[in-house]
Amino acid sequence: MTVTIAEELLLLAYSEEEGKQLISATQLDPALAGAIIAELAVAERVELSEKKLTVTNPAPLGEEELDAALARIGAEGKDRKPAWWVQRLQSGKLRRRLLTRLAESGVLAEERGKVLGIFPTTRWPEADPSVEANVRERVAGVLGGAEPDARTAVLIAIMHAAKLDVKAFPGASKERIKEIAEGAWAADAVAQTIAAINAAMIAAITTAAVAGATTAGS
Repeated sequence: MTVTIAEELLLLAYSEEEGKQLISATQLDPALAGAIIAELAVAERVELSEKKLTVTNPAPLGEEELDAALARIGAEGKDRKPAWWVQRLQSGKLRRRLLTRLAESGVLAEERGKVLGIFPTTRWPEADPSVEANVRERVAGVLGGAEPDARTAVLIAIMHAAKLDVKAFPGASKERIKEIAEGAWAADAVAQTIAAINAAMIAAITTAAVAGATTAGS
């Protein structure tokens, strides 16, 4: 089964057996938006710098979420920073759509229940572990020293920005993760994409955390 970078990220962000998030929504939702933008960049549909995100090829990719994001970016009519787009694209609804699609394709199971018999909750344990196993094998190979491709590199960089790396791959070398996340090994276009996505995600996560702290303190 072919999955997007955002879906790969989701599989790593949920525990296999319990189907619970390993990081908060404040971290995960910007990461998913960043993954969609990064995949558009890897597919050469957009170009990123820290100052702007520009559509370079509006041709659809044939993937619903990616094509919707590409059309939305193209319709904006003016250049915006990647951080602006991460803020606009992130949402709990996006996370839910991606989880539902993985469940409908048989990769995850959707298990609904209630906490204390009152509050509804949903868990997403794995139904077909082979898909995540393939992702883990690819990422582990790169973290172990293999030459990264652009797709795997941006996935690692996004995990690092969202602080998922230490939970999904607790035994991995922090130095190797940092090396990949900083993009120093990569061609200019890939390195620029990684830098822009990292900056955008950190800005979004920081903004959400500040907003949450302000709300809690009011």
